[in-house]
Amino acid sequence: MKAYVLISARTGEAPAVVRQIGRIEGVVEAHITFGPYDAVAVVEADGAKNVGHIVHNEIQPIPGILDTLTCLAVD
Repeated sequence: MKAYVLISARTGEAPAVVRQIGRIEGVVEAHITFGPYDAVAVVEADGAKNVGHIVHNEIQPIPGILDTLTCLAVD
């Protein structure tokens, strides 16, 4: 299963957040973005439960992250 995780970060902390996210197993891409979100990560895992585990236990605790929005891919 693939998911796109949209990330809001504290001002000036997006580069460090993206570096840390890129080291997480299951994260296949991580990028700084312009617009309403500061970064996006592409997560691939076996099933929605494992995607949730990565987002909840690995991504959200990273210092500098304010909020996330997880979008599951359905194609």
